[in-house]
Amino acid sequence: MPGAAAKLTEDTLYGGRLVCRQYQQGYRFSLDAVLAAHFCRPGRTDRILDLGAGSGIIGLILAFRHPAVNVTGLEIQPDLARLARDNVDRNNLARRFTIIEGDLRDNSGLLPAESFDLVVGNPPYRQPGRGRVSPDDQRARARHEIDATLDEVVRAAALAVKNRGPVVFVYPAARTTALFTSLKNRKLEPKRLQPVYSYPGERQARLVLVEALKNGGEGLQVMAPFFIYTEKNGHYSAEMHKLYE
Repeated sequence: MPGAAAKLTEDTLYGGRLVCRQYQQGYRFSLDAVLAAHFCRPGRTDRILDLGAGSGIIGLILAFRHPAVNVTGLEIQPDLARLARDNVDRNNLARRFTIIEGDLRDNSGLLPAESFDLVVGNPPYRQPGRGRVSPDDQRARARHEIDATLDEVVRAAALAVKNRGPVVFVYPAARTTALFTSLKNRKLEPKRLQPVYSYPGERQARLVLVEALKNGGEGLQVMAPFFIYTEKNGHYSAEMHKLYE
């Protein structure tokens, strides 16, 4: 786990107008978080919750792109929560972006019921015992269901979002069935799905972006595929470039 003297890198988006510091050795955000942030469709003055905020990147993007929203980021790891607060301050977003250090499984009122207009999350992708676990504690806890299972993340989202409010997740395409099952068990009805491929011609989607509506009716819009790269081992696609510019 990074200590006080751990080295940091300073990454930028939008031509340097948004800065996100990250631990050089430790959990680092990936394009998954960038995709999830842009898939959200907040109202002008929405209250947004980011479950598992990490360095704060999803909330930073949303607060930057939507200048009247208010964002709360919940993060269980103390080092990452401190780093996220630093990123909020560095981007002059403290008036609209709050970081809470806490456990999304906490039932003591940490997340008041139906207190957010929109909830977004990038849940751990891998179940315990599945796949190689990173020796780095931060990365392991972000990637594997160590601090919370998928269903516990979905439960927290369903509790926090208002009735008829949207919940957005980015998740491995191979586990779409598990995600949909968990969502529907919590009365979160999938309404939009976009498969994400590494490049055109790839046989299997890598990720899915899903928007579900609390107590929403049936009816799922399957959107056109999103391609990250122009070709295998190629450059970012024009669509991916737009998300960073």
